[in-house]
Amino acid sequence: MIRYSILLFALLTASLSAQNPPYENPLPADPPYYRVRYEASTKPGELVYPVSYTLWIPPGVPTLRGLIVHQHGCGEGSCKSGQTGAYDLHWQALAKKHGCALMGPSYEQPDKADCQMWCDPRKGSDAAFQKSLSDLGDVSGHPELATVPWALWGHSGGGHWAGGMVLLHPERIAAAWLRSGVPPVAAVEGKPAPYPISDAATGVPVMCNLGTKEGVTDKEGRFAGVWGGVETFFKAMRAKNSLIGIAVDPFSSHDCGNQRYLAIPWLDACLTARLPDPQGDELKPMPVADSWLAPLEVGNPKSSAPLAAADFKGDLGTSVWLPDKTIAGAWQQYITDTAVTDTTPPPAPANLTVNENELTWEAEADLESGLASFEIERDGKFLAKVPEEAKNPFGRPLFQNLSYSDTPTQPLVEMRYTDTTAEAGKTHAYKIIAVNTVGLKSE
Repeated sequence: MIRYSILLFALLTASLSAQNPPYENPLPADPPYYRVRYEASTKPGELVYPVSYTLWIPPGVPTLRGLIVHQHGCGEGSCKSGQTGAYDLHWQALAKKHGCALMGPSYEQPDKADCQMWCDPRKGSDAAFQKSLSDLGDVSGHPELATVPWALWGHSGGGHWAGGMVLLHPERIAAAWLRSGVPPVAAVEGKPAPYPISDAATGVPVMCNLGTKEGVTDKEGRFAGVWGGVETFFKAMRAKNSLIGIAVDPFSSHDCGNQRYLAIPWLDACLTARLPDPQGDELKPMPVADSWLAPLEVGNPKSSAPLAAADFKGDLGTSVWLPDKTIAGAWQQYITDTAVTDTTPPPAPANLTVNENELTWEAEADLESGLASFEIERDGKFLAKVPEEAKNPFGRPLFQNLSYSDTPTQPLVEMRYTDTTAEAGKTHAYKIIAVNTVGLKSE
C-alpha cells in the first residue's frame, strides 16, 4: 500500500510538471540580477511544482546584511506576476538602504492546482527556498546569503507562506508583512495542521494587512473569509504578547491597493532596529520601549488614535502593536484613507545619455513614495512626461504600473524617450526630473 501511494504521488507530480512547462519569456537575469530554477520533485515531502528564484543585489555592496523576500500569492496569474518582484524599483530602494538583496520567487503552479502544495512551507517550499539561498550565494559571489536574516512580505498564499516561515524560523526573520493571508494556528477539520507559537516567534514584528472588502465590511464577497483567519491568527499571537498589528485598507478587496506606502516604511523601521552590525551577529531584539498601541477597531474609519505603549489603557490582548511614533502616525493615515504623507522629494535621476534624438537615464525610487513619472525639459522648457499617463488600477499611479500582486507589469517600462521634434543639426540641453507618487519633484 505504501509503495502504491508513493507511485501515485510520483505520477501526480510528474503530470503537474508536464502540464506546466517553464513560464514563457522570463526577464533577463544578468548582474546585478541572478536566478536559479528547480524542476518539480516527485519525492514525497518535496516541492511538487517547478520554481524560480530571481535575486537583485544592490551594486557595490561588499557584504549583504539581509534578504527581503517579495512572495506572490496563489494561482497561475499571481505566480507569473512573481517573475517581476525583484525588478521593482520601490522595493529595491528599501533593499539598498539596508544593504539587503531583494528576491522575487515564482512558483510555476498550474491553473486550478492546489496552492497549499507550495504556500505551506512544510510541503517543500521552505527547503527549496533555503537551497536557493546557497545556490544564489554561489553564482552571485555572496556566500553570506545562506545565513543572513530575512524580511518577508507575502500576499494571499504568500502571506500564509511568510507567516508560516515566522513560526518555523523566528530566529532568522527580522519582520514579516502578511497581506490577505496568514498561516493556521488553530485546528480546523480539512485544513492544514496548525503551527505552534513559540516564545521566539512572539518577538518577530508582524503586520497583518487586508482589504475591508475581505470580510471586514463586505461579509458576502468572494474573499469574505480572509478576515476570520486573520482575526484568529492575530488574537492567538497577541495573547502571547506578540509584536503584531492589523492594518485594514478602507477601500480594497484582495488586491494590494496602496499598502506598499505603509509596508515599506514599516519594514524600514523594523530593519533599522533589528539588523545586526557587523554582519553575522544575531538579530537585535525589537526595542519595545518605543512601541505604540491602538485599540482593535477594524472597519471604523475614525478609529481611536494610537498612543505610546506606556499611556495605553485599553485591552492589551487585542491591541494593535506598532513599532514607533512615526509608523503609528502613518498607520492612522493608512487605515483612514491610505493617503500616507511624504514631505521628501525623490532622488535626482543620473547618467543621462543622448544618442542622436534618443534619451536614456537611470533613477532610484523614493523610499517613502516610490516613482510615478519623469518630466523632461529641453532648453529649459517642458518637453514631455514619461510615461504620458502613469497607470495603476489598484492605487496611486506608478512608473512601473502595478499588478494585482504588487509587482511591476510586463513588459517593464524603460527609462527612455525619443525626441521626435528635435531640430536636426541643433544642439539641445536636456534635463530629467523624477516625480514621486505624492507629486514631489527631484532636483
